[in-house]
Amino acid sequence: MNAKTTFFRRLTRSLICALIPICLLLCGNRVLADAVTLPEEFIGVTQGFLEFTVEDYLATTQTEGRYEIKVNQLDPRLRMPQCDKDLTATLESPAQPLGRVTVRVRCDGTSPWTVFVPAQVHLFRNVVTTTRPLKRESVLGEQDIALRERDVGLLNQGYLTSMDQALGQKLVRATVIDQVLTPAHMEQAEVISKGDHVIITARSGTLSVRMPGEALSKGSISEQIRVRNLNSQRVVKARVTGPGQVEVAM
Repeated sequence: MNAKTTFFRRLTRSLICALIPICLLLCGNRVLADAVTLPEEFIGVTQGFLEFTVEDYLATTQTEGRYEIKVNQLDPRLRMPQCDKDLTATLESPAQPLGRVTVRVRCDGTSPWTVFVPAQVHLFRNVVTTTRPLKRESVLGEQDIALRERDVGLLNQGYLTSMDQALGQKLVRATVIDQVLTPAHMEQAEVISKGDHVIITARSGTLSVRMPGEALSKGSISEQIRVRNLNSQRVVKARVTGPGQVEVAM
């Protein structure tokens, strides 16, 4: 949060209203903001309201990340009468404050007016990227990926925010260095093949028993597969926990 945002958070809306110029050039009661120069005192108010609105929206939706807001310049001929009520600022479009947005600033006082303020919102989050070129069918390890900050508004194909979402996954296509990984790049890698000898761990609370088994189907991490207990010859369903390792809850 920059110094300007902090300043406007500390102001009351009544004080912000007092900062708005006194005169008005309106077309009806609605003013559309165009991309031209705005007086310095109006730019401050608009910037403060936009940042306040977007920050509150991000807080209520629990969107993580660092964001930057750039308010477009407005028509220098715009003049608003002093508002005798609190101004309201709402997100007009789109549904999510990301990319190109429009914020509606409204006065519902005795001389009502509305101005639509266009802006650009960049949201930066740490996403999973590759640390080196990788071949198709590579199984991702810790040395292959890292978290790096990116503008997620530009990532139309999706992204991952946790290393755990990618570790152990198999690439379905080759990647280049520093490439943002998406769910479409990966599929679960098989760590057990049909016929493999496995160790079955049966757990009950803090107690566990290990026994030899044989996989009757292939499986990936966290997948349920059929295994045969080689001691009892009983066939059970078990969860794959790693290469050659399965677990049964008792």
